[in-house]
Amino acid sequence: MKHALITGITGQDGSYLAELLLEKGYEVYGIWRRKATVDYGNIAHLKDKIKLIYADMTDVISLISAMRISQADEVYNLAAQSFVATSWDTPLGTAEIDALGVTNMLEAIRTVKPEAKFYQASTSEMFGLVQEMPQTEKTPFYPRSPYGVAKLYGHWITKNYRESYGMFACSGILFNHESERRGLEFVTRKISHAVASIKLGVQDFVELGNLDSKRDWGHSKDYVKAMWLMLQQDKPDDYVIATNETRTVREFVEQAFKTVDINIIWEGSGVDEVGKDKESGKIIVKINQKFFRPAEVDILLGNPEKAEKNLNWKREINFAELVQRMVKHDLELVQKEIRIENL
Repeated sequence: MKHALITGITGQDGSYLAELLLEKGYEVYGIWRRKATVDYGNIAHLKDKIKLIYADMTDVISLISAMRISQADEVYNLAAQSFVATSWDTPLGTAEIDALGVTNMLEAIRTVKPEAKFYQASTSEMFGLVQEMPQTEKTPFYPRSPYGVAKLYGHWITKNYRESYGMFACSGILFNHESERRGLEFVTRKISHAVASIKLGVQDFVELGNLDSKRDWGHSKDYVKAMWLMLQQDKPDDYVIATNETRTVREFVEQAFKTVDINIIWEGSGVDEVGKDKESGKIIVKINQKFFRPAEVDILLGNPEKAEKNLNWKREINFAELVQRMVKHDLELVQKEIRIENL
């Protein structure tokens, strides 16, 4: 039985990856931070099937201990301060976790079990101000946020340890991937939850930032398969995981409302732009400048050809289904909240 250690196991990707590895017969260990109250997050349904270890990405001693306890054959580093907007508010904290934390994990592996295979969660945000279309493994990086910069350090230190120490260390340059388990602070989940709330009469409108930003969106469940596939290869390498399709935030909003049979009419431009319910004329989307980034990433579009060819990876959940799943999940969630309030 293989042993796997997942950092960030309570998050979106961590929970889907844990499910996948359990299905494949792994003994799964997860790192989580000690809190005043126990919060299993997205792994509440798995807590009796996995082994959790208290550790912190900024504390290399705790990571060494986690490696000794787990004796992991595969380590998946998914822990991060992953919200781009927050990285401007906490740039040093973001760097400690997303950059130096990767080095700490690599050092822990090198100290305890250097033959273990390592996966680093890199990100399309490293491309930032994109230098070519679409982006591939050879596209130059140009990050546009403290998050992107920190992740770029993590990406390069992973490559450095691979080349310096001969470690089996891979980076997955994952483009935007969402799901029903995405945190409410992320724009996609903010949209799906707002759409459900507006449909059920709990909320009147949603405020958003740049509707013209373009992203390459896939589903987390598909993307964690790529993580696992990378560590099953004979040689370590880095791979872009994406859909090769780009959509605007505006399109995401329209698809989400379409799921609940609401069509939007857009009026105005810039700060004055609003989206109205075509049938009632009621404003349900407003633009608020406070949600714009200090330095915008205008477009991301990834080419997954290398992963499709070398890993035999392919996505199964398309854009429309992704949005529909998120909205339907939030409809059930909001309905449950309404029932509880009415008790």
